[in-house]
Order: sequence, then structure tokens, then C-alpha cells
Amino acid sequence: MNTDLLRQQFMLQGLNHSELNPDPLSQFETWYKVTIDSGIYEPGAMSLATVDAENQPWQRIVLLKLFDEQGFVFFTNYESRKAQQIAVNRKVSLLFPWHTLGRQVKITGEAEKVSTAESLKYFTTRPRGSQIGAWASQQSQMINSRSIIESMVDSVKRKYANREVPLPPFWGGYRVKPKTYEFWQARESRLHDRFLYQQDEAGEWFSKRLSP
Repeated sequence: MNTDLLRQQFMLQGLNHSELNPDPLSQFETWYKVTIDSGIYEPGAMSLATVDAENQPWQRIVLLKLFDEQGFVFFTNYESRKAQQIAVNRKVSLLFPWHTLGRQVKITGEAEKVSTAESLKYFTTRPRGSQIGAWASQQSQMINSRSIIESMVDSVKRKYANREVPLPPFWGGYRVKPKTYEFWQARESRLHDRFLYQQDEAGEWFSKRLSP
């Protein structure tokens, strides 16, 4: 699929309020499927923004592994910088930068750990090398050289030789429960189409257009 043609098509069509699904998750599903079908590399790559104890924002790319009515799930080391920041402030934001298609989806919400059972279910599907890496890496900690992590990997390989690698107690998932969604469609002359979904007091979703 030619993404340049898709981008031009989407920019010409724009995004109209009447075309939006009343449910933002269903709208996300529609756009996500188009992104997958377009052949974009790592369509689930999303920027995760957190804030530390000094109110300093941080960002990094993580991979979306699951989304449903409960939220958007990614996995990490629970001792990492991002995890420490989430422990202080659960409010986070996600950004899906599908710029090749002229689209973005922005999500704000709160992050909470998934159950150990959910983390184990996903961990067992990871390549063995990634499972070993989860044990070997003290994520975000200072190291003097790459040889240190390589030595740790060798040690873990020996420890779990000829048997399954168990789920590390310090590794698992977070689920981001959305508070808002924003769907952004590029248009000519920077007159982009933007729609924000929020919930009313009854918990029902509604959307409104934002100025570009």
C-alpha cells in the first residue's frame, strides 16, 4: 500500500464530525487497522509521557501490546525510571505519531499495573532472548560499559539453561485508562482537523472540534 497516496487522500478528505464513531475506542480501532494495513513499521509504537517528583516531564517510545475497553497496555521493568515516575504521578499521556499518514492520536489518562496473571500471559509469548534480557537489565540504572550487561545476559542464560525463563517479579504491564482522546488529521496550509473526546458527568463520551 502506498502511504504517500494514502496521506494525500486523507488530507483531501479531511475529518468530519459526522464521520466520527461516537465511541473513541472504536474510532481508534478503525484508524489503527488502517495504519496496520498500510504497512507502517511498528504501528503500535507510542510516545509515553510521564512527570517526575520535580514536575519534570519525560518521554520515551514504548510499544502498545493490547487495547480494549479497559485501556492501553504496555510492558516494562517496574524499577525503571518511567515506573518510578508513575508511582509518584499516575497521570500520563500517549501519542501515536502516524505522521506518514498525516495522522496522530493523543490520549491522556492514568496508568496502573496489570495483574501478575496478565503479565505472565504476555511474558510467555516473548522471544526467549527478550525474556532473558528482562532478567539481565536493571533498566535505567547507570553501567560503566556494555560488557556488564552482556555478562549479565550470559549469567541468566546459564541459570535458565534447558528450562523455561520465569516472569521476573520486577517486570510487568501497565494499563493506561483514557480520560481524553484527540484525533488529528493533517490538512493543507496547516488547517488541520482535530477532534477531542471527553466524558460527561455520567461517563458518556462526547466529541468536539478544536481549532487547528
